[in-house]
Amino acid sequence: MVEKPLSENHTGKKRSFLNLWPLLFVGPHLLLFILFFLIPSVFGIYISFTKWDLFSSPEFVGLENYQTMLFNQDSSFYTQFYNGLGNTFIFVLISVPFCIIVPLLISTALAAKPRMNRIFQSLFYLPSLFAISAVMIIWQFLLSVSYGPLENYLGISTNMLDNQPHAWISLVIVTVWWTIGGNMVIYLAALNGVPKDLIEAAELDGAGVFSKFFRITLPSIKYQILFTTVMTTIAQFNVYGQPLMLTGGGPSDSTKVLLMYIQQNAFSSGISIAGMSSAMAVMLGVCIMIVSAIQFYLLRDKD
Repeated sequence: MVEKPLSENHTGKKRSFLNLWPLLFVGPHLLLFILFFLIPSVFGIYISFTKWDLFSSPEFVGLENYQTMLFNQDSSFYTQFYNGLGNTFIFVLISVPFCIIVPLLISTALAAKPRMNRIFQSLFYLPSLFAISAVMIIWQFLLSVSYGPLENYLGISTNMLDNQPHAWISLVIVTVWWTIGGNMVIYLAALNGVPKDLIEAAELDGAGVFSKFFRITLPSIKYQILFTTVMTTIAQFNVYGQPLMLTGGGPSDSTKVLLMYIQQNAFSSGISIAGMSSAMAVMLGVCIMIVSAIQFYLLRDKD
């Protein structure tokens, strides 16, 4: 039996030690993921099959919560679920296109004028640094009929928060203004990576602005658009603070989204119904996964 040289053994130990480095970098994130996402998610799914008031021991009831929520039309939970889910889908369908298209147009304009890039990039990104409570207070003042600038300076007497479709319009405007910076930064970075030689070749062939944008720019950043579309959709499905603080779910619960009902049943009711709230949250998660899968399928690379 031939023994390995000392240098070879030393190299083997060194390699095994280096193999631990990825774990050191991934470990903290993995630990936080398990503690604050995986375990709560599994526990929430289990609670959705129980009756629980946050104080006593959970009582397993199987699919009773789901059956009541989805099929029992005489139950208030049936009304809450479908009204909240419907309002959530309305918000997603209205807001997501604007949260994708508006930052894309702004980033395209900024990329074309690099001298003003840094200044306007900072201005557009600044609202995303504000807390949602501060943003809603600012816009409550701006949209107020009593003392807001719409009435006092523009002469608009319509109550934007207590009438439809103005309430939805207000929520979308506030959301786009607040979240525009994140997607804009991603698009700016992507646009800087578009091959310049392709654009120059297209210009030599006489291609116009729109032709270059749709035939060169968009295909070059399609993966960034896919990423922002999916992430923005997930974020808008989890909308809560905007309708809670701006419209209060009104008028007549027309902007009361599903997360507001989930919070109401779990923490604000006289008797907490955490099991039903968890069932609603699980169904919301299922809807998010289905919509995200459809988006990946429709926006996938077909080459």
